[in-house]
This record gives sequence, structure tokens and C-alpha cells, in this order.
Amino acid sequence: MTTTRPPAVSRSPLGRAYAEHLARRADTDDPAAAARDASTLEPYRDRFMSGPAFLDDAESRALARDLRTVYDLLRALPERVFDGDLTALAAAVGMDPLQTALITRGARVGSLVPLGRADLYHDGAGFRLLEFNVTSALGGFETADINRAMLAYPPLREFADRHRLRYRDTLDCIVRTMYAECAAMIPTDRPPVVAVVDTIDNYPIVGSRLEVLAEMLTDHGIEAIGCHLGQFTYPQGRPTVAGRPVDVVLRYFLPEDLADPAVTPQVEPLLAAVEQGKVGLFSRLDAELYGNKGTLAMLSDDRHRGLFDADELACINRLLPWTRHVRPRGTDPGGTEVDLLAYARARREELVLKPTLLHGGNGVLAGWTVSGDEWQARLDAAVDGPYVLQERVQPAAEPFPDGAGGVTDLYLNWGVYLADRDLVDEDGYAGCLVRGSTDPGVGVVSMAGGARIGCAFHGG
Repeated sequence: MTTTRPPAVSRSPLGRAYAEHLARRADTDDPAAAARDASTLEPYRDRFMSGPAFLDDAESRALARDLRTVYDLLRALPERVFDGDLTALAAAVGMDPLQTALITRGARVGSLVPLGRADLYHDGAGFRLLEFNVTSALGGFETADINRAMLAYPPLREFADRHRLRYRDTLDCIVRTMYAECAAMIPTDRPPVVAVVDTIDNYPIVGSRLEVLAEMLTDHGIEAIGCHLGQFTYPQGRPTVAGRPVDVVLRYFLPEDLADPAVTPQVEPLLAAVEQGKVGLFSRLDAELYGNKGTLAMLSDDRHRGLFDADELACINRLLPWTRHVRPRGTDPGGTEVDLLAYARARREELVLKPTLLHGGNGVLAGWTVSGDEWQARLDAAVDGPYVLQERVQPAAEPFPDGAGGVTDLYLNWGVYLADRDLVDEDGYAGCLVRGSTDPGVGVVSMAGGARIGCAFHGG
């Protein structure tokens, strides 16, 4: 709904102050003009929000601390639940034998430094975690470019200066993580050569963005190449692209790609090179064991509550919606054992069905967007498979300038990046990408679902 007045209520005091600032200015310039002109942001050219979101410092720090707690719990699941057996964890989240063999093999070499992006809604009372992507294949590496472009709008620049607002350069945090994780392979006498890599089949779809990322990495003192796994040759066992030996592979292929038998011969020589110390792999393949919806269901599962201390349980309760694997029986939000399928059928409009291992909203079914018959059919097909049910989180409306002197309500997906707090300050907060929809009933607030894209500033 659009009005002609600035919003009377906003989640953020900074948001309220910015609305009042705009009302006094009555500026007619386009706040997203510079973003539309930025070459790195070309795919989003007509999809920018007309203003940023805001987090105060206490909010961003508290959220980063909670996300780090969740990250540590996810990393501890093999030991706490499966006696250290990575193969058992892989099977529990729905990986097939081919995926499991590659991913557990990839866990044997090197380190895994904290890095991820949490997708959250704010329900008016607090942030709620929908997904936690733990991987190097993180969309939104251009986030700081949106911040910089938005600051070309004079009213926002004035407001940011007055309130000492800041933003995190997410790509810089990713680079720091790569240097820490692959330290043994980073040369000290020249810039590292980094291959930004996906599979042969994926490259025609994502290659142009990987080439943009490679170009952006040059600003961080890196010689980067966007390519696919089929372009590698291995003289003396070391991956080489067009005659250039590679120091580090920045991985963009995902676990769903590893289920394809055609990908195995593309990945095998790379893993061999990693095992032989010929190249660094960022991020290590077992990151995908932790960053999936199946592991969130394990944290939410009543059977595992005795494995967590009081502070860990408080974080889980605060951040994570009720989430369960799709099984014939399970516990409801009150902890009572129930026929889980009957429970889900009766509460279709309150639940979301999600595949455990797919990304980008693929395969997600919001119960309130389909008929009862379709919901039941999809539930029946998901039983004992790689799927979870999650409690619906309804994002609270956030008022934003509409670009015409008024305001409009948006429903936000907050993509909050986390890095190691030893590499970045502010408790590991590594930036934020926001996506906003005008539809309060949308199943997934995403670019594919018609959302607009924006950034966040923190301070105060």
C-alpha cells in the first residue's frame, strides 16, 4: 500500500530518522541512478530498491554473535550427533553416495574458516533464520557496490555522514577468508592466481557473473580467471588455465552439481591436486555438509536439545523457526509427538516445504500458495526424502521511500554475511544484502519471485 506520508512506524530508529530526513528534503533526484549505471550491477539494473535498510550497531553485533553460535553448532553436529562420522551426517541431510564420497574426501585437507550468508526475515519482534549458506559460492559479492552507488544520492550521503553510518565490503571479507583458509598456497612474492570455477554445464548460465567477480578481485591484488572445470589441464598435477598455473580455486559449484556422474571426472583431478598440495580449494567441499536445511532441522529437533547448553538453546529458540525432516512422525512446536503428515496437512497455510540441498529458492513450496490437494501430493512425495518442513515466518512490513515523495511497504529477506571475527571486527558481521517484495503473501522473497535488491548500512 502506498501513502503520501513518511512512515509513522519503522523497525529501525535509523529508518524512521531517514524517512523524516527525506520528508524535509523533498528531493526529486533518483536515489538508484548511480546503481543502474554501475557496470558490476548490470543484472539488477531495473530492480533496485529506492533506499537502504538500516541496522544499528547493537543489532548487527548481536545478530552476528547469534549467527556465529549457530555456525559453531552446525560444525559440531558430526561429533555431537554422529560420533564424528561425516558419512552419517551426509546421509542424514540427503546426500547420495556420489555426493557423499566427494564431499567427505574434500574434508581431509586444509582448514575451513567461518564464512556464510544467513537468509532471515524480521517478524517484528526479531530476526528469524530461514537458511544458512556455508560456502564460498555466495551470491551478493557486489553488495558493497550497491552501498557505494546509493551514497551518490545526496540526501543519503548527508544522512550517512551525520549518523556515522558504515557498510561492510563483503567481497573484502570473502578475500580475507580465502587468504586465511588457503594460506599455505598463497605466494608471498607475487599476486596469487585465483580461478573462479563452476562446472562445464553451469558456466553458460553463470559464467558472465564469475567473470565479473574475477575482474572485481583484481582490485584486491589478485590475478583472477573466470572459467569452468573443463578448462583445467594438470601438468605435473597442478591445475592450469590457458597456460597459467593456479594457486587457489574459488569454488562456485554446489552439492547438487556433485550428484551428476558427469561432474565426477571434472572434480576428481582437482581434489587430487588439493590432496597433493598443488592448489588451494576455497571453500572446502565439506562446507556443504553444514550449510543446508537438513542441519537446521537437526538443531531444531527436540531429540537433540540435551546436546546443547542453556546459552546455545536460547540462541536456537531465538533465531530458528520450528523445522523438521519430513517423516511419518515427529514433534510439534510444543514438543508433543504427532503424526507429522497429518499435522502438516492441517496447517498448510502455516508451513513451507523445502528440499534440504537445493539453493536459490529452488524446489521451495509455500503451503499457502497451493491447493490442499497439491500440498498433500507434495508432502506424500517428500516423506523420508531430502526435505524439511519449516514454520512460516511472516516478515513485518518495512516502510521505504517509493521514489515519488511517498512511502511503500516492503517485506524483506535479509542476507547477512558472517566471517571469522578474527578477520573482521564487529563480531564477524560481513555485510548485508536485502531483497524486498511488495507482496506480503509471497512464498519466497527472492529475485526470482519479483523482489527488488538493496543494501544495508549500520551504525548509531
